[in-house]
Amino acid sequence: MNTRRDFLAAAAAAPLLMSRPASAFARGSDDLKLGVASYSLRKLPRDRAIAVVKQLRTPYINIKEFHLRYTSAPAEIAQARKEFEAAGFEVLGGGNISLAENSEPALRKYFEYARMAGFPLIVCAPTLQTVGMVEKLAKEYNIKAAIHNHGPEDKHFPTPQSVLKAVKGMDPRMGLCIDIGHTARTGVDVVESIRDAGSRLLDMHVKDLGDFKDARSQCPVGDGIMPMAAIFKELKRMNYQGGVMLEYEIDADDPAPGMARSFSYMRGVLAGLRG
Repeated sequence: MNTRRDFLAAAAAAPLLMSRPASAFARGSDDLKLGVASYSLRKLPRDRAIAVVKQLRTPYINIKEFHLRYTSAPAEIAQARKEFEAAGFEVLGGGNISLAENSEPALRKYFEYARMAGFPLIVCAPTLQTVGMVEKLAKEYNIKAAIHNHGPEDKHFPTPQSVLKAVKGMDPRMGLCIDIGHTARTGVDVVESIRDAGSRLLDMHVKDLGDFKDARSQCPVGDGIMPMAAIFKELKRMNYQGGVMLEYEIDADDPAPGMARSFSYMRGVLAGLRG
């Protein structure tokens, strides 16, 4: 459960953080790369999604297909990339991308899309049958593949541990995107899972829950029981260099207020840890 220190840190830091200009949140100023998985903004067109992320004062984004279609022509992909970069974003990757079709040509088209989009990493959902082909393509395209665990409903990769078992001995570009909400719902310890992942932790999706047994209890980060201070402390101890991406799956029609609240809380926790 969140500690009293979490709440006091967030409360003390939030007004100051929210009043700072966007330029104050330069790369690295948050200690961790707090960013946005654009799935959070799935009901907004690309220009409005970009505007919301700019308001959050983060340079980091992971692009979901809603904002850059797989079927886009090369010129359209290049234009979209320019729009994200013109807004001041560093694109850390794309996805989540389903890589479930047991066919190398079918999987290759997604890596080709990622190459054209300039993604250094894809968050992906392969199966136990396709993970070997994903490794082959990750090496060929030099694109990291961060396998996303999806909780108890995922028959292939419910937990971080199930991903780690599958990629053991594989190329270092094969790793894990820990979704801390889905991880908590499986009953495993989130902080311990992060520690166990080590260098295989390539990306992270952040969300909060009021009840670890109920996916419907998702709430703005800080309103639930996710141990964010312990999570951030472990990431800092590990010198984790990947994205810590807010994946806000609620309030789809108007996600901006809850996302802003989540960022304020997370920055408050980091400020508390620095203090």
